[in-house]
Amino acid sequence: MMGQLTGRSVDAPLSSRRNHWVNHLERHGFQIPDRPALRFAGVTTAWGELRERVAALADALSRRGVGYGDRVAILMYNRPEFIETMLATNRLGAIAVPVNFRLSPKEMAFILDDCGADLLVAENALAAAAVDACAHMPGSLRLVVSGADTGAAGENAELYAHLMDDVGDPHPAVDVDEAAPALILYTSGTTGRPKGAVLSHQNLQGQALTITRAWRLWDGDEISLCASPLFHSGAIGSVIPLILIGGCLVIMPTGQLSAGQVLDTLESEKVTSAFLVPTLWQSLCDDPSVSSRDLSYLRITSWGAAPATDTLLNRMAEVFPGAVNVALFGQTEMSPVTCVLDGKDALRKLGSVGKPISSLAVRVVDDRMNDVAPGEVGEIVYRGPTMMTSYWNNPRATAEAFEGGWFHSGDLVRVDDEGFFYVVDRTKDMIISGGENIYCAEVENALAAHPNVLEISVIGRPHERWGETPVAVIVPRDPVAGLTVAEIRQWAQGRLAKYKLPTEVHIVRELPRNAGGKVVKGALRDTFGGR
Repeated sequence: MMGQLTGRSVDAPLSSRRNHWVNHLERHGFQIPDRPALRFAGVTTAWGELRERVAALADALSRRGVGYGDRVAILMYNRPEFIETMLATNRLGAIAVPVNFRLSPKEMAFILDDCGADLLVAENALAAAAVDACAHMPGSLRLVVSGADTGAAGENAELYAHLMDDVGDPHPAVDVDEAAPALILYTSGTTGRPKGAVLSHQNLQGQALTITRAWRLWDGDEISLCASPLFHSGAIGSVIPLILIGGCLVIMPTGQLSAGQVLDTLESEKVTSAFLVPTLWQSLCDDPSVSSRDLSYLRITSWGAAPATDTLLNRMAEVFPGAVNVALFGQTEMSPVTCVLDGKDALRKLGSVGKPISSLAVRVVDDRMNDVAPGEVGEIVYRGPTMMTSYWNNPRATAEAFEGGWFHSGDLVRVDDEGFFYVVDRTKDMIISGGENIYCAEVENALAAHPNVLEISVIGRPHERWGETPVAVIVPRDPVAGLTVAEIRQWAQGRLAKYKLPTEVHIVRELPRNAGGKVVKGALRDTFGGR
């Protein structure tokens, strides 16, 4: 129900003390109104224009009943309106809820119902999915559509453009505390129902400072590429620092991006920093035109959200010799970055996710919360200002996540003698064979270097003698040549201990992935993990 929470209405000078992205927008709109803030499809939105549009949208949302603490869901592809809606929602003290457009209507309906959204802002191309999702909800939902017409949303929906042109009283100034919720980001739900991680404005500001330091964003001349879907915490995490420093964000349209498209954008927009998932960096490195491109402005190549193999990192160093390679590691519940591998260590510490950021307290513990010795494997747990406040509407999951007073990541790691962290697996993915622990990520990383392995995922299956045994599911570079278990085991000798070598190899055209792009190992176990 709208208006459940109450924010303090105050004079603008007092609320300007707050340190969050709504106030950063206000300052940039006042100080540097003509400098570019967003670039999309060749169109530039300056800071002054962005400030005016966000204020107009916030006014319109307020007149439609959105107030402090209410939830506004966003179902859009990558476009400026996505960022405008998040900022306008937060300007009112309301909470923005990005929704993964790859979900099924029933999955969307679960999120909309779970967060208690009263208003959904959707893109015209996703209007049918929005209507379908609403049909699976027990209650009604106000719908706003961004596009030339409401299309599949029907006549009951309002146009985003009409809200921007709506005339009426402005909303009262709202003092939004840094501890107030800014976003609810739903996890991908690979092991069950998605959970809504509640991130506060303080969480987001901590993330902004983390990336500012990791990417050395020292001034407002930075031009950063946003190619990941904006509903994802990794994409939002790279947007926040640009809003902090007043730089320019180049937004790539959503879709199956080709290497040529990304390289064209990097070159034409003179991008200085780019965060891409490893598979996209691989495509860029493999593109035959990359050597002829003028990418001299690109000084930061950054990756995360999925493991990068040693082979890829070495290749990136060859293809982008003038750029510093910065690895980011973390998870949605931590806003999301927790560890950074600085460029100077990228090749020296291949396979590492770096060191924890300075604002976090970190431990590596066993299942009884005892600290493990350096070099031993344990779960990494956190405390710090970027840690989520809770899982929305899920006290049981929240209690489990914070058992023992620390946030449990679910990531199994080891730490070397210099303090660098290495992720060896997720707690749910570890294989125990003959009493020996086998970490899937370690096996995957080693086998990914095979010349005919394009993608690989390793799972365990029951074994009568050893309890479990590793199984490799592989997408080959050359499907005709194929791969056999004997070939893989022979090639991997000397690279892996014998007990870690796969006893089966299954060739597939593609790996099953969830709506967030992560490999769904549960589906692989269902297909290939039988006794």
